[in-house]
Amino acid sequence: MPYVVSATWTANPGQEDVVRGAIENLTPPSRAEEGNLFYQAYQDPAEPLVFRLFEVYTDEAAYAAHGASDHFRTYALDTAIPVLANRERAFYETLA
Repeated sequence: MPYVVSATWTANPGQEDVVRGAIENLTPPSRAEEGNLFYQAYQDPAEPLVFRLFEVYTDEAAYAAHGASDHFRTYALDTAIPVLANRERAFYETLA
């Protein structure tokens, strides 16, 4: 069953461009992953520090592979996450 991840990244003030750029670089290779079914990030103009990511993978192993990828390490772990004030993730399994 597909595995769903909903993430919210809140940038520290003044760091929203860093986070936006990291997400823009992270999105294409994430969408190209073999186990990725859907990957979409968005930002509410009323809350420019808050970024939300909605991701769907074929299974939990595909999500784990995403987290172990070079592009995730470069753009998420090394670039965006260090400048976040808060990071939240929720994990779901789809219903038949």
